[in-house]
Amino acid sequence: MAKATARWSRVLLKVSGEAFAGDAGYGIDGSVVQRIANDIAAVRADHDIEMAIVVGGGNIWRGMSGAGAGMDRAQADYMGMLATVINALALQDTLEQLGQPTRVQSAIQMAQVAEPYIRRRAVRHLEKGRVVIFAAGTGNPFFTTDTTAALRAVEIEAGVLLKGTHSGTDGIYTADPRKDPSATKLDEVSYLDVLNQGLKAMDSTAITLCMDNALPIVMFDLTGDGNLRALLEGGTVGTLVR
Repeated sequence: MAKATARWSRVLLKVSGEAFAGDAGYGIDGSVVQRIANDIAAVRADHDIEMAIVVGGGNIWRGMSGAGAGMDRAQADYMGMLATVINALALQDTLEQLGQPTRVQSAIQMAQVAEPYIRRRAVRHLEKGRVVIFAAGTGNPFFTTDTTAALRAVEIEAGVLLKGTHSGTDGIYTADPRKDPSATKLDEVSYLDVLNQGLKAMDSTAITLCMDNALPIVMFDLTGDGNLRALLEGGTVGTLVR
């Protein structure tokens, strides 16, 4: 049976580390990882689409927290990169149990658990139907995993960067909807408006990189039932930045 054509043929999905924590706010909630993996495996099974993933590590360690406690910022950021590898391995294991071939590529070399990040190898994995999970950020301190997602998406020539949120926020609003009841959701917004108005989407480095390379971003609620599928099938989900 032929697979359905997706809205984009190759996508990069950014999953925050906090999403893995569920209601606990820290650590890894197996049921949450299972739900995310189920959504990914299902759309891969039904659609002709190549998917790469960047995972954060905020559920385990956030570099800024360590720096705030007096730790050297670079050292704290390297610790955060290692946290993303833990999340990547957890997601890989869950996807593999669902029958979805997966590869983890790490920007920090750790040959026993992950491949080194090599762009051409990553693209080849995608072409063979494997989901590629990029871990350890860019391999450099002072860069967020949002910036990693933008960088990797541009490198692998993805058609879109899907920024999955986890806090119930289903897109970009004029203000924080949890604090301002009058905040309204934006269906579409420009890169410059995100930067100039300080809209909470991704950090400015990530937005600028996407803008310079004409890479659209969709910010949506990853935990919403059926949102990933609807988005890939052309539905109006979340907020489009372009």
